[in-house]
Amino acid sequence: MPAISDITHFLSEFAPLSLAEAWDNVGLLIGDAGRPVDRVLTCLTVTPDVVAEAIALRVDLIVSHHPMLFKPIQRLVSSDPQGAMLLCLIGAGIALYSPHTAFDSASAGINQQLAERFGLLGIHPLRIKPNPGNSGAPLSEGASGSGRYGDLPQPCTLDELCESTKQQLNISGLQRVGSSSAAIRRLGIACGAAAEFIPDALAAGCDALLTGEARFHDCLRARDSGLALILPGHYATERPAVEALADTLQSHFPNVTVSASVQEHDPVEIV
Repeated sequence: MPAISDITHFLSEFAPLSLAEAWDNVGLLIGDAGRPVDRVLTCLTVTPDVVAEAIALRVDLIVSHHPMLFKPIQRLVSSDPQGAMLLCLIGAGIALYSPHTAFDSASAGINQQLAERFGLLGIHPLRIKPNPGNSGAPLSEGASGSGRYGDLPQPCTLDELCESTKQQLNISGLQRVGSSSAAIRRLGIACGAAAEFIPDALAAGCDALLTGEARFHDCLRARDSGLALILPGHYATERPAVEALADTLQSHFPNVTVSASVQEHDPVEIV
């Protein structure tokens, strides 16, 4: 039976922690690396529902994209929602690992997976991040870096691309910035809340940027710059890769039971 350290070592190679943003909190956040692992649960975010699910399944390790303990804490008490979850995890002996922005930027990470889902050609990072593991690879062959961009197989209108996005991400609706008839040839992608990549997308010659969510003034900035935005939601842009990660871990650790949380759901509803 593998140990937690075996799982985390694989994850640190799959999504090198050196790729994480300086402000992030990634890696093994709770747990004893030497403990054996029989069951792993992946999720986008640790919530009370996910904690209850993990305890019911007798999970040994949760791999959560979004980290807990993101900010320093001064007390660990059950009256605080995060404290209550942490105490439950520790009491049940459940370890917690988060790859977060390292997974966003990895050569087979979330943004790369999204770019491939849309069939983009000539995929490049919006921002290059050197990775010792693939420092000699051409950019179009899995370079690491923040965000992605590439050319659509066939140019289309913004309206058509929005419809394709709903199908690809299995969602019923989304927000967008730009004219429905705007011609889209080159698409930028940055999962989560990543309107900070608007200048990068413009510099790369993108006609549109797909990101989970954006603030009002960022939407104005994109519109005034002639860049369309496609905003399908934070959850929708990241959850599929969490499910794929469970499959990846299962294939590499056949003696461990790995599954994606079935209790997790998007807190934002389209009505």
